[in-house]
Amino acid sequence: MGGVVLLGASVQRLAGIGFALVAAPALVLLLGPGEGVLLSNCAAGAISAVGLAGSWRQVRLTAMLPLVVAAACTVPAGAWVAARLPAPVLLVGIGVLVSAAVLLVMCGTRAPALRGAKGALAAGAASGFMNSSAGVGGPAVSLYAMNAGWTVREFVPNAQFYGVLVNAFSLAAKGMPQLTAPAWLLAAVGIAAGAVIGRALAERVPEGRARLIVLALALAGGLTTLGKGLWGL
Repeated sequence: MGGVVLLGASVQRLAGIGFALVAAPALVLLLGPGEGVLLSNCAAGAISAVGLAGSWRQVRLTAMLPLVVAAACTVPAGAWVAARLPAPVLLVGIGVLVSAAVLLVMCGTRAPALRGAKGALAAGAASGFMNSSAGVGGPAVSLYAMNAGWTVREFVPNAQFYGVLVNAFSLAAKGMPQLTAPAWLLAAVGIAAGAVIGRALAERVPEGRARLIVLALALAGGLTTLGKGLWGL
């Protein structure tokens, strides 16, 4: 588990996003859908806060407000759905959501509906639901930023700001993960080490290659989770 958290934290510190996409499917397989998603929410919020500490002045609060408000409205619905689905069905749902989201981002999907205030509200609503139900809220925000024409430099601090808030909303709706003390220690060490490793790699790995690594790992995790869910049906 510590290695999964370390990998996810490294990827997010390297690329600005990606903890949940990379780590959530593996954490779900290791801990089960409930605890795996909760730990993903907790760790993703923590690593976002680490990254935000040095870039909070670059956050565009006016642009982020519709995303945050919409996410806050749909987080409870995602938590409600996740609490009532059988584990195999939830695994299939998580696998499908992760895999589909990755493919959309990889294809650079462009949609007029994801532009302007209405686009921000739609992306925030989808992200909040996906974050609380499956632990993966980043792709919807990535698609919005892509369609809004944001540069990577603009996107990263705003994504970290959003990650702190949406994961806090998700944890408030569902509670903290129930882990043993050694498991919490492993997660904390993984986050700290991943933050250091990711920052070092960010200075050496080209942005395009880092993004490709994130998406490839995420797609593999999503397909694996989908396969396990289908096997359990």
